[in-house]
Formats: sequence, C-alpha cells, structure tokens
Amino acid sequence: MEKSETMPLGVVIERQRSDHPWIDFNWRPVAVVPGAPVLDSQGEWTELRRGEGWVQYHCGTLRLELFRAETESYKVNLSQNPPCIYVLLRRDDDPESPHSYLPFLVTASPYEAQDYLDSGEEIVEPVPMPEDVAAFVQAFVDAHHVDEVFTKRKRKKAAPGDELFSRRPPVSLPPKDRRSP
Repeated sequence: MEKSETMPLGVVIERQRSDHPWIDFNWRPVAVVPGAPVLDSQGEWTELRRGEGWVQYHCGTLRLELFRAETESYKVNLSQNPPCIYVLLRRDDDPESPHSYLPFLVTASPYEAQDYLDSGEEIVEPVPMPEDVAAFVQAFVDAHHVDEVFTKRKRKKAAPGDELFSRRPPVSLPPKDRRSP
C-alpha cells in the first residue's frame, strides 16, 4: 500500500477592490478545481470570471497530498459540514513578478492549516471541498485509518527517600529571623 496519494487541484483566487486607504486589492482563495489543466503559478494566470470590482483567476495547479499519518485530521475535516480544502497563499516578494500573491499549498488537514496560521505570514482560507475530492479523501481514510486505543498512564509511586524535587535550588535562602512576628 502507498503511504501517500496525490491529486492535482487548480486553485481559483479572487482579487477584489478594497476600500481601505492603504490596500488597493484584497486577495482570497475561492475554490479548487479537480482535474484542472496544469498551470505554473509564476506564469500567466487564466482569467475565469469578472464582475464590478472583482476578478477570479485560475492561478496555478498544486498537488493535494494525503499521508497515512494524518488520517485522523482528514476524518475531522470530513465530519465538518461542508468539508474544506485549505488553500495557502504567500506574498510574492519578487519585484519583477506580476502577481502579489502566489498559491503555496493545498491541504485537507485542518491541523496543518492551523500550523500555518500561527506564523501569520500566509493567507490561509478554507474553500468548499468538491465532491470528487471528498470521495478521494474518504477512500484514502477508509483504506489507511487505524483508530488508536486510549490508554491512561498510571503514576509511579515515589520510592522512600526520594526528594520532592530532582535537584537542589541554585541559591540558598537566608536564615529566618526569629525576632520577627
């Protein structure tokens, strides 16, 4: 059995005009498309739809990777209504690049997405998981997930003569003054 499976997903992001005085546009992922044509995110993007003040682009095709060790997080995601794919965008610092943000990662693991949220440097957004992708993730979980049995640890009893602390304090306390109340 394979330890991991992959599926290519096209990433769709939206650029929306901002009313903020310091920001011209807001960028956010809005969808993933299974079976999308391969597209390099650093190249030319494909415009999909346009409206007043917003544009949606197919900005790249990334691989969704599933790992046997993360099936618990996939189960958590599939239990949500609706399940999500988490899309991560990173700022493109190359001054020659025509893009402000580039797609960096797609994941079905809410735990992995949370780890990236902790840094605060990436845009991490959930988008609805398409039914084809949900079936793919569910089949992977069904094939590889093993429930872990909870076992409570038992405390060790202290042996006679053991000290309360494993080492002595680095400084000694001054002797108590017996005259003070």
